[in-house]
Amino acid sequence: MTSATTSLRFPRGLYGITPEWHDTDRLLHAVAQAAAGGMTALQWRRKTIPAADRVAQAREIVDHCRRLGVVSIINDDWRLAALVDADGVHLGRDDGSLAEARVALGDGKLIGCSCYNQPELAAKALEIGMDYVAFGAMYPSSVKPDAVRATLDHIAQGRKLAQAQPGNARPAVVAIGGITSANAGPVIHAGADSIAVISSLFGVDDIQAEARRCTQLFG
Repeated sequence: MTSATTSLRFPRGLYGITPEWHDTDRLLHAVAQAAAGGMTALQWRRKTIPAADRVAQAREIVDHCRRLGVVSIINDDWRLAALVDADGVHLGRDDGSLAEARVALGDGKLIGCSCYNQPELAAKALEIGMDYVAFGAMYPSSVKPDAVRATLDHIAQGRKLAQAQPGNARPAVVAIGGITSANAGPVIHAGADSIAVISSLFGVDDIQAEARRCTQLFG
């Protein structure tokens, strides 16, 4: 595998994903703790937040990330990402056209997408300029218990596809789903540039310590 100094379009390391917390102050504190432990990127993912609170919390998180030096990503909604000036957006299979999002956001914003257990989806996404491709669930996930399962071979295939892309900085490969500091090693060894974590990061007593354990796995 390439070294930690490889130029990537999306930051290497720990990629935190927010839990379903309505308490914005609690969430901001947790994000700060994760950043102190080395988290490089954060995805604001809220499926149950009231519509009236959606923009306000997203904007606070994005501003907070900017102060912390953490890349901010909005889940599902490129229009919201543009509205709150996030660094980028993560789109799933049902979240609209990747090509439309790229045209709308321009080259200055990051776009990542879910590829589940399908390297062929990653190949198509990379052709239209995605900054990262995400595979998973790697392990059983409490957040998405019915999610399809990806394998280490899918990560390796995604890495080969990413490395074949032209340009000075290549797209990243993200692994997600049931990942903890205890089981992330094989995923990183298989080729993941980044590990996306929700429960095992924000659901523990010492968020900073768990973030540091995850970060240290990247050398």
